[in-house]
Amino acid sequence: MAIQWFPGHMAKARREVSEKLKYVDIVFELVDGRLPLSSRNPMLDQILQQKPRLVLINKADLADPIQTKQWEKYFTDKGFHVLAINAQDNKGVKNIVPKAKEALKEKIERDRRRGLKPRAIRAMVIGIPNVGKSTLLNRLAGKKIAQTGNKPGVTKGQQWLRYGTELELLDTPGILWPKFEDQEIGKKLALTGAIKDQLLHLDDIAIFGLDYFARYYPSQLSKRYGLNEQEIAFLAPEMLMKITEKQGFRDDYARGSERVIHDIRQGKLGRYTLDRYEEIGVVSDET
Repeated sequence: MAIQWFPGHMAKARREVSEKLKYVDIVFELVDGRLPLSSRNPMLDQILQQKPRLVLINKADLADPIQTKQWEKYFTDKGFHVLAINAQDNKGVKNIVPKAKEALKEKIERDRRRGLKPRAIRAMVIGIPNVGKSTLLNRLAGKKIAQTGNKPGVTKGQQWLRYGTELELLDTPGILWPKFEDQEIGKKLALTGAIKDQLLHLDDIAIFGLDYFARYYPSQLSKRYGLNEQEIAFLAPEMLMKITEKQGFRDDYARGSERVIHDIRQGKLGRYTLDRYEEIGVVSDET
């Protein structure tokens, strides 16, 4: 089943980002720590070009910590500044401004030499749905920001959200979806809740998740569902049947699928990363 991708939405978001870039010093690119590559927009490098960027690996508390360290190295090697955070619990958020200053060190020094008065760093946050953008904006602004819906392009009266005296955030542009023509990327996004469940069958998402955990995190499957080694070695559809039975759902596999997906999304199977750094040559990397 093909997952629908909307190029019209992508084009609109791209225009909005391009228009607003000139107003900011730096872009904060927010990615999901559980899928640091699949939750990126592959067109972003082309859109942002040489604009300074800080990659924020969010939901780091849900991700495999060993993998997160490797992904931090990956982004650093690409020339980006990187910071792992958990916006939900406000962990690492206070380090964003120092990291941004580090990324803008040359510009800040250049302005100082020109005799310009220091001012707050101006930034824009970009991220796909469910990556935690709203949560981060609320944390940085120190209050809940009401959703304002669609607004016309940048005007002189544009609004900036202040974070103390050192950071100003420009109202964020339209949602940037990744281009997930790759079916596996679509399944990863569906498993973490980044795209609507209706775009894939729940049992397909659950089977994908079980297969992945059996390959990389078998002990976590065993602990959560009481599966033995032989049961974990089953093909994923058989494993789903066994879990459905053990959960007391009889042969209601739709309910069993919902339970598995919910457990994975909520971290009840433990920390995990769906994009494996060691498989980077296999993962589609169009950046």
